[in-house]
Amino acid sequence: MINNIPYIQIGSRKIGAGFPVYIIAELSANHRQDFGEAEKLVRAAKASGADAIKLQTYTADTLTIDCQAECFIQPQGSLWQGRTLYDLYQEGSMPWEWQPKLKELADDLEIDLFSTAFDPTAVDFLEQMAVPAYKLASFEIVDLPLIKKIAATGKPIIMSTGMATLREIDEAVNTARSTGASQIALLKCTSAYPAKASDMNLKTISQLSKTFNLPAGLSDHSEGVTIPIAAVAVGATIIEKHFTLSRKNESLDSAFSLEPQEFKEMVKAVRLTEQALGQVCFGPANEERENVNFRRSLFIVKDMKEGDVLTPENFRSIRPGGGISPKYYDLLLGKRVKKNVCEGTALTWELML
Repeated sequence: MINNIPYIQIGSRKIGAGFPVYIIAELSANHRQDFGEAEKLVRAAKASGADAIKLQTYTADTLTIDCQAECFIQPQGSLWQGRTLYDLYQEGSMPWEWQPKLKELADDLEIDLFSTAFDPTAVDFLEQMAVPAYKLASFEIVDLPLIKKIAATGKPIIMSTGMATLREIDEAVNTARSTGASQIALLKCTSAYPAKASDMNLKTISQLSKTFNLPAGLSDHSEGVTIPIAAVAVGATIIEKHFTLSRKNESLDSAFSLEPQEFKEMVKAVRLTEQALGQVCFGPANEERENVNFRRSLFIVKDMKEGDVLTPENFRSIRPGGGISPKYYDLLLGKRVKKNVCEGTALTWELML
């Protein structure tokens, strides 16, 4: 806690209000079951300015069962309509044997790597990898036993809150806190793929932080880079965005993922937004100080002789600065000058009788 602002720490990075936004590249299914592509993704994410790489640790069997019942099939209108959950998760899952190798690569590149654990066996596996943090997916926020398992590791937890009610978030946070988690961050998440701007409700981010006194950010499934930048402007301290080498390399998540150049542009825009937010400040900024000289002030605008009276015809409020403030115009109206003055002279108190 710094100045009563909560933060979490992953590796050497402090994350929360007052610190640089922590930007996560979500690999998800964009590895396309190709280890070489997964390695390229890690390298490209680092080159694009990401602070962290996030994997997903599950198998189709740890998430669901191979069943053709209607409730196991994606509905019409879905990005994956007609496909079973089991089929989707088989295609999207990253082989577990890859993950320690990718962690080593990330360590070599000096970029954080952690994962979303979807069941207790994934937590045990990731502990062997010595991941620095855990992600909890929005669909798992109601799985309190899983939260207890993750919290017991003592590692920071980043929770996505998509679909969760305030009560469900409260239950998840309290469960994590009561089971050993001292570092928790919450992500606003709209669990639609892709998510529409009209469904983002970014104002929730600052409310999450205020309600739970925790760092808050955005897990983004929208297309493009506008929404993450807007999220930073309303207080997001973490941005998670899906990352692909190319949307032409079709995968389950490619439609709402950013390519390396786009991700780099997002990072640049986020950093620029951070600078623009600055801090509460009144008065001239550093770059404005010289321009103070161009504010209005009171000037003699017609030659005057000693004893002449100041009238609207011979003194006015004009640019530049250097003269008495215009707020004294009415006070000075009708006063006399004590010496000859020429047009273009800044009016000063020393000139007055």
